[in-house]
Amino acid sequence: MADCPHTIGVEFGTRIIEVSGQKIKLQIWDTAGQERFRAVTRSYYRGAAGALMVYDITRRSTYNHLSSWLTDTRNLTNPSTVIFLIGNKCDLDAQRDVTYEEAKQFADENGLMFVEASAKTGENVEEAFLETAKKIYQSIQDGRLDLNAAESGVQHKPSQPGRNTLMNDQQANKDSCAC
Repeated sequence: MADCPHTIGVEFGTRIIEVSGQKIKLQIWDTAGQERFRAVTRSYYRGAAGALMVYDITRRSTYNHLSSWLTDTRNLTNPSTVIFLIGNKCDLDAQRDVTYEEAKQFADENGLMFVEASAKTGENVEEAFLETAKKIYQSIQDGRLDLNAAESGVQHKPSQPGRNTLMNDQQANKDSCAC
């Protein structure tokens, strides 16, 4: 939205996506980037399986803060947390203040995934979430993320047998809550 206000504190959303044939529910915590909210937002890092660090390609000051945000992310999450750097507003290339090359170099030097995107046009937004989820899923498959560890930021909710049809779902809801 063109008139979307800045995040104040934290906003929350969920999204279900499919990765390797598995339905995965993402819990997305949008934390404010302004320095005055930093103490509040730090508490949301704990237990994160992934982090999307977003800067504005038209505002160098947002890029200049990446090192401190990355330090916080690495200090407050587990070592297997997937970190994706996103340069937002790629639709405003004529107003660019941070080059693709320097951001890519920062990402490479710090072992981050990287893409430029546009929240306005939607370019690469879906891809950023999907690639982050795929990398988290791969970390689980490789054993780098332990589903049984609370700090992994991942919860496994096995599918319930016999719940394949609407009739079974309706009966199950009458018998017990599967929340």
